Amino acid sequence: MTGTADGPTDAGADRPTFLVTSGDREFLLSPGEEKGTDLGVLVLPEDAEPGDVVETHLGESFAVRELRGPDLFDHMERTGAPMMPRDVGLVLGHTGASAGDRVLDAGTGTGVLAAYLGRAGASVVTYESNPEFADVARRNMALAGVTDRVEVRTGDLTDRLEDLVEAEPFDVLTLDTRDAPAVVARAPSLLAPGGFLAVYTPFVEGTRDAAVAAREAGLAGVETYETIQRRMDFDDRGSRPSTAGVGHTGYLTFARRTTGE
Repeated sequence: MTGTADGPTDAGADRPTFLVTSGDREFLLSPGEEKGTDLGVLVLPEDAEPGDVVETHLGESFAVRELRGPDLFDHMERTGAPMMPRDVGLVLGHTGASAGDRVLDAGTGTGVLAAYLGRAGASVVTYESNPEFADVARRNMALAGVTDRVEVRTGDLTDRLEDLVEAEPFDVLTLDTRDAPAVVARAPSLLAPGGFLAVYTPFVEGTRDAAVAAREAGLAGVETYETIQRRMDFDDRGSRPSTAGVGHTGYLTFARRTTGE
């Protein structure tokens, strides 16, 4: 599924794309596509498969690899600062989103989270208010191979709430928008019993508002975490966390609609 302002359109099947690598060189190519490189002209055969080795016209070898999540993060077209893999991992881990789940998402942006959810087997409806960003996200869903599972809708989720609360409930609700607290207030009507809420916010003020809204809505297990990741340095002198960068990306608030409400 791709999408329009209100629903999906038929964009055809995903075009397979592979990662071809040689040393520190990485390129995205589809079967039959040609790429000029400093190591020669590379043509990916129509029958190329992951694990193959292909050569340029100068005899330089490139390995063909299937795109994995980190590769997608590196090569997706960007519309701004995307959600980092560390934050995606926390969302997947705390909500348990998996195959067969229905996920409602808002604030698509680049579409990193939506793509990961789709690749995990979930069925995702994601809203992006910026039409240009939504178009980029649709292209990224095609690159990720999940257009059959991720529907990118152009529009503001808050404008569609009345229709969505009357529809089949969702197993997971993920939000990365400034107006997240307004949606959180309706979470009990959007989520199935036992369903999870995850809210990403870059600033602590918005995080507090989301947590308060979750408690006022009667959701259970409201918890907020700051995401910090520090790389380790190992050398002859010893081992310690890297002093480069603070490692902070944002805040994640989780909550759950308990069964029987």
